[in-house]
Amino acid sequence: MGDENKPPVFCENYCIICKGARSGNSIAKKLQEIELSILGEEGCPFGKARTKYYGVTPDQPVPPQNDN
Repeated sequence: MGDENKPPVFCENYCIICKGARSGNSIAKKLQEIELSILGEEGCPFGKARTKYYGVTPDQPVPPQNDN
């Protein structure tokens, strides 16, 4: 899927389904529920990369970074 040190940006910033669902769009949430029920809890390959990198599934927000 690419360099594992780089954050997977598609699911986080560009996917209209995942980004919309996380921001509260009800239609996007329903479509994401369908996607996750078909493809598994990590979703598409971009969602899988996001889960691996951030440790949260595509339907969950990224936890805040603690840079102490």
